[in-house]
Amino acid sequence: MLTRAKNILSRTLCIYVPLSLCLLCYMPFGSGGCEAGGNAYVGSDACMECHETEYKNFKTFAHKSNSFKTIKAMKKRLTDEEFRGCFKCHTTAYGEPGGFKSEAETPHLKNAGCEVCHGPGSVHVETGDPEDIDGQLTLKACETCHNSERVGAFHYKPLIYGGAH
Repeated sequence: MLTRAKNILSRTLCIYVPLSLCLLCYMPFGSGGCEAGGNAYVGSDACMECHETEYKNFKTFAHKSNSFKTIKAMKKRLTDEEFRGCFKCHTTAYGEPGGFKSEAETPHLKNAGCEVCHGPGSVHVETGDPEDIDGQLTLKACETCHNSERVGAFHYKPLIYGGAH
């Protein structure tokens, strides 16, 4: 009985804690937040509660979990335009509605997180339904950033089948 109660509590927390984070993160900014009927970006931390093992592996093994630090270290050698050009692949949803804007405005999206591959997660966080998130990834999804030009330049090694989670 105690195990069942823990499972119910855990499921409830998996839904309401991240949803609350979504509301807290987006409401002050007034745009790109949890819009009625829309699917918004909530950041990878919202995934941690229900997907603990995947989240831990992602944070431990996936380079992109700290990708903003990489481009920030290179910033002094880049023009502002070049630096912003890195955002498309090194942050979550830069240039998309509700996506990364700046480290100050959207710090929860500053790294290339779970939603880069799986899509916006607010509806999935709210419902817990696997149908509300892209769970069937293919290499085609990776090719937005990991195309032949970048593979040669940055020595990309795909993690989709071996370590991202």
